[in-house]
Amino acid sequence: MSWEERATTDPARIRAAWTSAPYGIGIATGPSGLLVIDLDQPKPDPAGAIALPPAEWAEPGILDGGDVFALLCQRAGHPAPWDTYATRTGSGGTHLYFTAPTGPEAPELRCTAGHLAWLIDTRAHGGYVVAAPSTVAGRAYVAEDDTAEPAPLPGWLTEALTPRPLPVQAPTPIHLRAGAGDRAGAYLEAAVNRAAEAVRASGHGQHNRALYGAAVQLGQLVAGGALPAGQVYAALMPAATAVGQSEAEATRTIASGLRAGAKRPRTLPIESSTGVAA
Repeated sequence: MSWEERATTDPARIRAAWTSAPYGIGIATGPSGLLVIDLDQPKPDPAGAIALPPAEWAEPGILDGGDVFALLCQRAGHPAPWDTYATRTGSGGTHLYFTAPTGPEAPELRCTAGHLAWLIDTRAHGGYVVAAPSTVAGRAYVAEDDTAEPAPLPGWLTEALTPRPLPVQAPTPIHLRAGAGDRAGAYLEAAVNRAAEAVRASGHGQHNRALYGAAVQLGQLVAGGALPAGQVYAALMPAATAVGQSEAEATRTIASGLRAGAKRPRTLPIESSTGVAA
């Protein structure tokens, strides 16, 4: 059972947990039918300097995720949807709560990091948010208006956050030269090592994206029968934790990448020294 499936609103289970230790409140956004837009504050680099906006968002008055979101909406030609339930986070950011689209044709929206813009993340299926009035590291999450209700997610944001499916393709062979039977293992080992190194070398704020991309690439080989999924987890998990991701977060990201990679499988044909397939 996944952590999302273990999330509960059962008063008895919540009472049992809260009487055993000082817990806060976490909302599993996907099962709750929510999409939460996280407008963050810029974080200092290891030297203590505050990150400057990338060129795309380097305009006067752009200081944090809220400013970026207002500019994003302006560029899209839509009013900023501030009129919804919102909380001020412990780090000084803002969580905007929206109800996710429903119905048989509604897309399953998932968490994103920087997909919409700089300093803007989203939490949906696969994620959670800390709810007011919980505290994290002694800092409280505060509802801006306790009487407000989450508004429906605007259609243009739904479209922007809807995953673009990869086209389903026939397996794409990786052609090895005749006599390359012994090279198959070396090729796979190199592919796995390159993927893990890409995660380790990823920059601040890019770790999850790099992990997902590595899992997609190796997931194509898994789907083609060339690589066991367990080897992907064994290689990418240490790389993910080395850059600061939790095991739970890394497991979700790798699993998501493997599912995406499975849509474009790659096979690894092995040829003998005579050129006859082995």
